Amino acid sequence: MYSARASYVTAAVETAAPAKLVTMLFDRLLLDVDRASAAFERGETLEGRTLVQHAQDIVAELMASLDVAAWEGGPALMSVYAFLYSSLVDAALTSDVATLASCRELIASLTATWHEAAELAVAGTAPAAAATPAGAGLLGIG
Repeated sequence: MYSARASYVTAAVETAAPAKLVTMLFDRLLLDVDRASAAFERGETLEGRTLVQHAQDIVAELMASLDVAAWEGGPALMSVYAFLYSSLVDAALTSDVATLASCRELIASLTATWHEAAELAVAGTAPAAAATPAGAGLLGIG
C-alpha cells in the first residue's frame, strides 16, 4: 500500500546532508527512548523492548558511521556510543525506566550538540570542519 508519509520520510533521509542525517537519527533516538519508557510504565514490556531495540539499532548505526581517526575526539565519542548501547541493552533486558532516563539525559545532550554542529556546518563556520581530513566532513561524519 502506498504511503505518502513513508515516501516523504524516505526522500528526506536519502537527500539529507550527513550532519542533518545524524541530527535526524538523534531526534528519533530520543523519541524511541521516550516511547519505550512510557510503554514500560504502562506495563507493555514487548512494545518497550521493541522501541529500545530500535534505539540500539540507531546507536549501532552511529557507531558504524563514526570515523574515529578523522578527529581527535573520535575515540571518546565512540566510547560514549558504546556506553549508551550497553545501557540500552541493560534497560531492555530489565525494562528499567530509570536506566532509560539516564540514557535519555545523555542522548538529549548529544542531540543538542549535534544540532548545533549541523547549524554551524550549514553556516560554514564549523571550526572542526577545517581540522578533518579531506572528505571526512564535520566531526568525522560524511
